[in-house]
Amino acid sequence: MGCRKFQANAEADSEELENPPKALDKIRFLSLTDKEILGEGDNAKLEIQIKLDKENKILSIRDRGIGMTKEDLIKNLGTIAKSGTSAFVEKMQKSGDLNLIGQFGVGFYSVYLVADYVEVISKHNDDKQYVWESKADGAFAISEDTWNEPLGRGTEIRIHLRDEASEYLEEFNLKELVKRYSEYINFPINLWASKEVDVEVPADVDETSEEEESSKTSSEEENENEDEDGEKQPKTKTVKQTTHEWEVLNNVKAIWLRNPKDVTDEEYNKFYHTLAKVVSWSHFTAEGDVEFKAVLFVPPKAPRDLYDTYYNAHKSNLKLYVRRVFISDELLPKYLSFLKGLLDSDSLPLNVSREMLQQHSSLKTIKKKLIRKALDMIRRIADESTDKDNKGLFCVKWKLTKSEGKLTSLDQYISRMKSGQKDIFYITGTSKKQLEKSPFLEQLKKKNYEVIFFSDPVDEYLMQYLMDYEDKKFQNVSKEGLKLGKSAKDKELKESFKDLTKWWKSSLVGENVDDVKISNRLDNTPCVVVISKFGWSANMERIMQSQTLIDPAKQAYMRGKRVLEINPRHPIIKELRDRVVNNPEDESVKKTTQLMYQTALFESAFVLNDPKDFTSRIYDSVKLSLDISPEATVEEEVETSDEKEDASASKAEADYDAKDEL
Repeated sequence: MGCRKFQANAEADSEELENPPKALDKIRFLSLTDKEILGEGDNAKLEIQIKLDKENKILSIRDRGIGMTKEDLIKNLGTIAKSGTSAFVEKMQKSGDLNLIGQFGVGFYSVYLVADYVEVISKHNDDKQYVWESKADGAFAISEDTWNEPLGRGTEIRIHLRDEASEYLEEFNLKELVKRYSEYINFPINLWASKEVDVEVPADVDETSEEEESSKTSSEEENENEDEDGEKQPKTKTVKQTTHEWEVLNNVKAIWLRNPKDVTDEEYNKFYHTLAKVVSWSHFTAEGDVEFKAVLFVPPKAPRDLYDTYYNAHKSNLKLYVRRVFISDELLPKYLSFLKGLLDSDSLPLNVSREMLQQHSSLKTIKKKLIRKALDMIRRIADESTDKDNKGLFCVKWKLTKSEGKLTSLDQYISRMKSGQKDIFYITGTSKKQLEKSPFLEQLKKKNYEVIFFSDPVDEYLMQYLMDYEDKKFQNVSKEGLKLGKSAKDKELKESFKDLTKWWKSSLVGENVDDVKISNRLDNTPCVVVISKFGWSANMERIMQSQTLIDPAKQAYMRGKRVLEINPRHPIIKELRDRVVNNPEDESVKKTTQLMYQTALFESAFVLNDPKDFTSRIYDSVKLSLDISPEATVEEEVETSDEKEDASASKAEADYDAKDEL
């Protein structure tokens, strides 16, 4: 609640910085046909001045704009104070014109969020100097100003701040406020800022006498303290002294108002001061129903906190300005939140609350145009790093089985697809090195198909929603549904291994195996474990198991059925078929097939539920290959005399502790 109140108060103060530029714009426009209207000396300076009076808690904002007559003060500021908001609401309902708000001074009255009392001193060339004052209690007073300093021309707003708004009496807070909301206003905003300087002042008499007694001054030093007439200068000391001077707060130029052809690369990089280098930028002007100018930047790498702040509604890097006044930073969708830049429009109404402006129908048009320009810029970056003949619409790139380590787009992949290939083949895993050795790629490589390597965890999430591209469906080669063409021997092989597949499936009842099938993806590996088409892949299972707050019920639901695929041409599989046909109850065959299933799970990147059982079977297999009896046991370790004494002492101590507890 405190943060919202601070934000509201900040915007209330910023409202008072939005009016002076309009007054300055008016006088500058009139001066084009009447140069004498500006006057001479300080009056001719088109600027905004801010002063603080901490003692009296007054914040003053002054401009040298067109000023207001007595009638203007009544018309522009007196209406709401006199009749409330009913007239404003009534006219808004009739006309729906948001620009009406400026006529009633709604923006100005937000100042009472931070003030108890406000004075508006104004001088127009065609009238005397007047003071408008109100406590926002439904009453106001206007009188000729005979006691304040003559303004010459322009308006000064004196905001008598409430106690809880004292933060706006701090120079730092005001500088931040101007930087956030009014950094790109055309006219200089000057703050009467304080700073400490070193000043030479006469030293005290006591200090001077002590110095003379404690040290002797050399003749050379004495000469330095003498003036041209030979007289000694008084001794001085350096002290800190607070002085005040005008400090310009908005010295950044709005380069988006210039022609893009006239802005150099160095100026773009300098303007985008948060990075030493940018990948690309887009500087453009939009015309039509809504006109605006914008500059978009693509940083060389994503910010470190990109994902940490992804769901933070107030964290955005692209800002909306209306006539160089900051309005909003919620223009781009989340997936483009890494872009930086700004947009400035003269078409949108400025004299409205930010909440109302953020709901303006024109913003929808602006957002659409921005997104289109942003995507065009990203495509251009992709095109610049791609062959001219392969310019793609999908800018994400990956490494492939035949890309020799180079990144490749989906459009390039499709352009190289084999004749008759209908699916985009991909495989997911932890690294390219691991995926290159995957048994799932054996037949694909042999038949010269390209496979995309998805080695980033985010790729798994992407492929849950990216079903197809350019009418080509995605096919995970580690899942069911892989089609590489039919062979005339398929039915014959299926019939030949029917006994083995049926027997093996029954022996894996407790292993969550849905089926045992003949594989079309293996070449020199005896068997692999694939997952059902709509379940998690082995890689996704591992990712989800590492999540702290994963729902076990969802994990069980999304873990797809496993299918053991066997290679009918492999000698091990052929031998197992013959043995199962001869003796389905052979224990050695059961142990072998169980070990092969666990090995296939491991090679297929699944996490073993019982690693100890798997390693025990491996060691039993090693014993068999070395002609070691399965009954052979580990030799007992012979204890030394010292070890026996230590064991006896430990036992005695344990017995003593047990008795003591009783």
